[in-house]
Amino acid sequence: ALTTLHLENNEIGDLGAVGLGEGLAANAALTTLHLGNNEISDAGAVGLGEGLKANTTLTTVHLENNQIGNAGAGGLGLGLKANSALTTLHLENNEIGDLGAVGLGEGLAANAALTTLHL
Repeated sequence: ALTTLHLENNEIGDLGAVGLGEGLAANAALTTLHLGNNEISDAGAVGLGEGLKANTTLTTVHLENNQIGNAGAGGLGLGLKANSALTTLHLENNEIGDLGAVGLGEGLAANAALTTLHL
């Protein structure tokens, strides 16, 4: 089964990220997902957050160098609340501000698995 998926430096965008989020909800093998530099913004990040809620195998997600803002960070935070597998999340070089950091913080408050967060 596929455990690592590299899709960085494409133009996946929000629609692709939402589709990947739907796949994550049902996937039981993938452990590492690289989505850096893919023009993903808030809607895509929210879709990925939805996928994280149900996923139990993914341990590392790379979302650096996208256009994720406060709403997207909040959506990822909601995913973190329910996820117990993700240990590493890369979000550096996005557009996350104070409100997005609060949303991530709320997710982290309920998450005991995440050990590394790159902002």
